[in-house]
Amino acid sequence: MLDRHGSLHAVVLCWLLGCSSDVTPPVEPESPDSDEEAEVEVRGDASRPRSDGSTPARDARVDVQPVPVDAGTVRDAGSSALDAAPQPADTGVADSGKPSQGDAGALARFSFFVASFKAMKQLSGSQNGFGGDLRHGETGDGAGLRGADKICTEIAEQSMPGSGAKTWRAFLSATKGGASGGAVNAIERIGDGPWYDRRARLVGNNKADLTQTRPNADAMIKNDLPNEDGVPNHNPDGTGNVDNHHVLTGSAPDGKLYASDVKATCNDWTKSQPDQADAPRVGLSWPRGGGGGGGGANGSQWISAMDESGCGAGASLVEAGGPVASNPTVGSGGGYGAIYCFALTP
Repeated sequence: MLDRHGSLHAVVLCWLLGCSSDVTPPVEPESPDSDEEAEVEVRGDASRPRSDGSTPARDARVDVQPVPVDAGTVRDAGSSALDAAPQPADTGVADSGKPSQGDAGALARFSFFVASFKAMKQLSGSQNGFGGDLRHGETGDGAGLRGADKICTEIAEQSMPGSGAKTWRAFLSATKGGASGGAVNAIERIGDGPWYDRRARLVGNNKADLTQTRPNADAMIKNDLPNEDGVPNHNPDGTGNVDNHHVLTGSAPDGKLYASDVKATCNDWTKSQPDQADAPRVGLSWPRGGGGGGGGANGSQWISAMDESGCGAGASLVEAGGPVASNPTVGSGGGYGAIYCFALTP
């Protein structure tokens, strides 16, 4: 019988020569009188003990066995369990809770307003508003119309964040700047409709609905057109009977240029110096019977009711009759130089 060392040598030799796979190198029992453990490796040929008792350098290769991973939680190395959690779908709403500009549905049905006195004072930086000069920082040809459009856009954005992405136009006519240098007509600047106020009430389905004495609008707003907050503009702050209905248009009842003379458009909306020679054409955001003022006054016409006394900046909000010649401002007959604003999309 082989002794313990001889048996070990025989088994190792057999293993190396490819004997039966059932034969495995034995593990020597721990010697009670030895302080060292016999080192035996069972994977990798280079790690088997030599016959002289020495151990060769280990192979640097390591066999890594796959670890079962649930298919629903596969993620990159180093990621946490939170990475595997389902993420909320993109709703198009910003974290602030306000609709993003890309959320067209949230911005629908806001495409008309009367610019309030509060907004006009804020943007102009004056307690008297803009007067007839609506350039608002714009320069060059057409600056009056472009500035007025910018005023509409800024007011709309303040009222409904994101709505400034729409194309807003002031309902104003001008003597030049149109095709071949001709007139610009307000009715041709605002798209084809429909248009809605800030509270989604109908102002008009098309241009034919607008070119009436009063717009063919929702009964709640037809005779008191609302401001950018959807509040009827006659008495927006609840302080009483405010005479504020004169709205600059420079237009005839059909929405086209009222007169070729720049006096009817405050020099195409670039003039705010008080001058009794000027007579900007205005409409009425809410009707007033009896008329008053020049230019064939009509106390109900929302586009073309009468001539104001001048282009100067100023507000007259206390009922005092029609425009006063000695007060050549855009509001002398009851107003502050408001404008109508329309978006090209609902």
